[in-house]
Amino acid sequence: MDTGEFQLGADLAGKRIVVAMSGGVDSSVVAALAARTGAETIGITLQLYDHGEAIGRAGSCCAGRDIRDARSVCDRLGIAHYVFDHESRFRDQVIDRFADDYLAGRTPIPCIQCNMGPKFTDLLAAARDLGADCLATGHYVRRVEGPGGAELHRAADPARDQSYFLFATTQAQLDYLRFPLGAMPKPRVRELAAELGLGVAGKPDSQDICFVPDGDYASLVKKLRPDADTSGEIVDETGRVLGKHRGLIHFTVGQRRGLEIGGTPEPLYVIRLDAAAKRVVVGPKAALGVSAARLSGVNWLAGDYRGPMTAKVRSLAKPVAAHFDGDRVVFDAPEYGVAPGQATVLYAGDRVLGGGWIEETESALVPA
Repeated sequence: MDTGEFQLGADLAGKRIVVAMSGGVDSSVVAALAARTGAETIGITLQLYDHGEAIGRAGSCCAGRDIRDARSVCDRLGIAHYVFDHESRFRDQVIDRFADDYLAGRTPIPCIQCNMGPKFTDLLAAARDLGADCLATGHYVRRVEGPGGAELHRAADPARDQSYFLFATTQAQLDYLRFPLGAMPKPRVRELAAELGLGVAGKPDSQDICFVPDGDYASLVKKLRPDADTSGEIVDETGRVLGKHRGLIHFTVGQRRGLEIGGTPEPLYVIRLDAAAKRVVVGPKAALGVSAARLSGVNWLAGDYRGPMTAKVRSLAKPVAAHFDGDRVVFDAPEYGVAPGQATVLYAGDRVLGGGWIEETESALVPA
C-alpha cells in the first residue's frame, strides 16, 4: 500500500508522526498511511467549536461526533489519540475576526485564518511538544523538495486542490509538514478508507464553514455583533441614492442578487462597500474591473523568483496572468469580483509563490 508522502528516510522505525485528525475520511486515511510506515503515529484533534453537535447536524469539522469518529479510527489503527481544547483561541482568532470583517465591509475567509492560527501554529506546537518528526494533515496540496528546499504545490486533483487556503504557510512550517493526499484523487482516498475498514469511508465531506454549518453567515454575525444589521443606502458611483439595504453583512463585491433595484438600463453589481457610511455602492459590470490590488500580510515562499506568474483572487476563481510589484498585484487584464478581505495567491505553474490579503483595489476604468 502507498504510504504517502513521509520523507523521513527509507527506514521510519523509531520515527514519530503526529496526524491532525478532524474525524473525516481524509485525515483518517492519512493516519492509516502514517501507521503503515512503521513510525509511531499519534492522532491529535483540536476541539474548536461544537456548533454542529449543538444543532444536531453532522459534518462540522469541530463537532463532538467528529471527535468521536477520530478516536474510533485511532482505536482501530491501534494508535494514541489526544484532544486539545482550543475553543477560546479559535473564537478570538477566527470567529470574532470573521464577524468584525463583515462589519468593516470585507469578505472574510475564516478557513485561512484557522490554518494560520489553531491548525498550523497550535497543532505544530503540540506536535513538537510530543517529539514528532513531522505533522501530517489531510489537505489536498503537495509538498515538493525543490533546489532551495520544500515548496508548496497544487494538488494533483484540481477539483480538490486547497493551496489557495494555505498561502500563509511559512517556510519553517512547510519544512515540518507533510501532505500525503496531495498526489491522490479523492475517489482513491475513499477506496483506501474502505480497504482499511475505516468507519468513516462513506462519511460526507463538510461543505460549510465549520462554525456556520447551516450556511447562514448573516445570522451568526448578527448574534455576535447586534449592530451588524443596521440598514443604509444603496447608491451609484456618483452618490445618487437608488434604494435601501438591510445591512452590509448581506452583500459582497460582485454580488448582483438581493439589491432589489429596478428600472435601470443595465444590471447593477456591488462594486464597493462603504462601512463608514453604511452604504452599498453599485454600478455596471464594467465598474467591477480591477487593474491592481494592494495586499497586506504578504507571505512569500519563492525566494528571489522573478518569472511569469498567475494570480487567484478567490478560492473558485481561475488563475489569471499578473505580476507582483512591492505590495501590489497587477493584473495583465481587468479582473472582476476582487473583494477586500479575500486573499490573492500567486502561482508559477503549480507552485505556490506566496500571497496576501486584499486591502484595496484599483479600478481598471480610465477616468474621464
